[in-house]
Amino acid sequence: MSLLVEAHHRLGTFTLDAAFTSDGGVTALFGRSGSGKTSLIRIIAGLTRPAEGVVRLGGDVLVDTARGIFVPPHRRRFGYVFQEARLFPHLTVRQNLNYGRWFSPKGMRPESPDRVVGLLGIADLLDRQPANLSGGEKQRVAIGRALLASPRLLLMDEPLAALDEERKAEILPYLERLRDEAGIPIVYVSHSIAEVARLADRVVLMAGGHVEAAGPASDVLGGPRLASFADRREAGSVLSGRVEARDGVHGLATVRLEGGAAILVPAAAVSPGEAVRLRIPARDVMVATVRPEGLSALNILEGTVETMEPDGEGMASLRIACGGDHVRARITAFSVERLGLAPGLPVHAVIKTVALE
Repeated sequence: MSLLVEAHHRLGTFTLDAAFTSDGGVTALFGRSGSGKTSLIRIIAGLTRPAEGVVRLGGDVLVDTARGIFVPPHRRRFGYVFQEARLFPHLTVRQNLNYGRWFSPKGMRPESPDRVVGLLGIADLLDRQPANLSGGEKQRVAIGRALLASPRLLLMDEPLAALDEERKAEILPYLERLRDEAGIPIVYVSHSIAEVARLADRVVLMAGGHVEAAGPASDVLGGPRLASFADRREAGSVLSGRVEARDGVHGLATVRLEGGAAILVPAAAVSPGEAVRLRIPARDVMVATVRPEGLSALNILEGTVETMEPDGEGMASLRIACGGDHVRARITAFSVERLGLAPGLPVHAVIKTVALE
């Protein structure tokens, strides 16, 4: 189901002037704090009425200021998950979930509670009180409550921001299952490049209230615009592929990338045949003009320098075409000069296996 958003709105001295479209899956609004992400998602939800704008989901017009159309939040049938779970403290998990079901439209077959409970892995929590749940467990229950309202669109405003790294690692696999199995389009707000790289199909890069870039996650997160609006140390590549084999003895898996190259990654819990997405930080990619030998690094991809740009602080950002895939490397400007690097030059991208996510 396609989503179209166009919004112009002023909040004090801040002006939001942004537009994007999405055709389903997970669309991430990504950028630094204060870039306008939450302001935009509040307009989508109907919690803020824009001075000018249009919001349309499929053929349903929810906002059109020129025509005087503004559908209130409770009639949009959107689920909203906040940074904090906001569960009712006096109700059990089961009762919190049932509260979501009360908002499912009459005459419409509601989402199956058993399916949602299984999807989010909260069967063992049903009779517990929110006070006895971890932060990750609370967020899973909050997501379940939103799903049981049978939403047409799920809005998630930095749902992991209040969690520590351990709790984030706990909930991310459930968010992946939600993306792959629930079949509900999601708009996901985050300033974490690791979350966005792992979850998003499409990324809308925001800065200063404007959309600076939008497109497939691999293009935006590996593109030159990212370094200007995120921490340069977070720049990198996002590659997709499928697990070809698993070496249980050494804890490694072979992933065949979409472009044809094979790469070794920490196996974790992946299985042969599984589709995976890899994030390669640019700072962890070395560049060689001849194939190196005697290295501990297991991944050496042949490629060609496609683009090369100054990246501040005496650094340079290279985009290397490796077959049908692209790998970004961040190296010193001195190394560029010493190796005589230039667009069109054949090189080898050396990637440490332990750097892969």
